[in-house]
Amino acid sequence: MRERSDRDVIAVERMSVTYMSGGKAVHAVKNCSFCVPKGEIVGLVGESGSGKSSALMAIPGLPPSGTLTSGEIYCRGVNLAILTEDDLSAWRWRRIAIVPQGAMNSFTPHLTIERHITEVLSHHLKIPKKTGRERAAELLSAAGLDSRVMTRYPHELSGGQKQRAALALALACEPDFLLADEPTTALDVITQKEVLETIVSIVRERGMGLLLVTHDLPLAAGMCDTLIVMKDGEIAESGPARQVSKDPRHPYTRLLIRAIREMDVAR
Repeated sequence: MRERSDRDVIAVERMSVTYMSGGKAVHAVKNCSFCVPKGEIVGLVGESGSGKSSALMAIPGLPPSGTLTSGEIYCRGVNLAILTEDDLSAWRWRRIAIVPQGAMNSFTPHLTIERHITEVLSHHLKIPKKTGRERAAELLSAAGLDSRVMTRYPHELSGGQKQRAALALALACEPDFLLADEPTTALDVITQKEVLETIVSIVRERGMGLLLVTHDLPLAAGMCDTLIVMKDGEIAESGPARQVSKDPRHPYTRLLIRAIREMDVAR
């Protein structure tokens, strides 16, 4: 197993992701390289279909069935791209956790929120039930939820509550890195801001690395240390968030910013 000296980083090297759609090969990600250092927030931005989510889901080895992924994906010096599914499952949760686009994708409908969290703690960390229940309450509190949520089922929660519960679940095993794929989709504007602020606050406080996928460049610019702009599966531009948003070099980035400003004026 190949080792690297930069252990506190996710390093994606020459990643390509291809899947079949309607009998045709779709090259969702094309030879992309980028890093997510521990302790930093990296925003992966671009319009729908640019390859953002495909790149994110390939990191923990969770692309759709039939997808072909190539390249190298290092986490703490280990190339995840060559691990077996059993080995990868040990890395998920404990090293890398995901806050998915739709919070319901994190939950099984017939299990309470408490049961979701305690089962993850029991399976991955061997934490006994009583201790797990206490830990679940702490995690939900950190995510901005009352402990009474523990006894509820996913369908009984509002959209914002579900997303916060999904965040608590992702944090259960104290991972080094969090991958958030459009974590506030379908939430109202105020709730979006509150949930994102909670995610960023927790990541900063715990010194985690965060890869945030979003189509909202201004939002990412205000929260991220680094921005990576994707277009048609390729990285069009990357750099410090303030630099990319204030002085974009690539025509596509300038187009994105102009389009967003025009939408804001129209409102």
